[in-house]
Amino acid sequence: MKRTSLAGDSCPVARALDVFGDWWSLLIIRDASLGRRRFGEFQASLGLAKNILTTRLRTLVERGILRMVPASDGSAYQEYLLTPKGHGIFPILVALRQWTEEFDEHPDEIATILVDRDNGKPVKKLALFSQDGRVLDAADTALKPRPAAKRARRVSA
Repeated sequence: MKRTSLAGDSCPVARALDVFGDWWSLLIIRDASLGRRRFGEFQASLGLAKNILTTRLRTLVERGILRMVPASDGSAYQEYLLTPKGHGIFPILVALRQWTEEFDEHPDEIATILVDRDNGKPVKKLALFSQDGRVLDAADTALKPRPAAKRARRVSA
């Protein structure tokens, strides 16, 4: 069954899900963030069938999340690297991780913690801040229409 595209949806969350919203794609992006680069590395990590992995990798390349480059060891293989657009997904992965760490029924079964590479200490929980520095939650925010002039400029850019 073909899924419905959300690419033209007016909601930015829906548009993001259209680009990387299935779990295999997010797990591939997670693995690429951890330094995995080759098809075999992704397959070994995820246990994913070759045809599904091939499709997901191709889609992530087409959507500008990953790019293919010649293998770093000079072999005939190709490697997959995150693009700047792909690196931009890292905070989303961290938010998902931290949500699970907080609300999972068995957090003691989570195998790893995310730490600052420089000092080995756990990273602070992500937070949303107002322009004046206050921490915000959903009740502190609202959606309002984007000004037409800005919307028109973005479409043409």
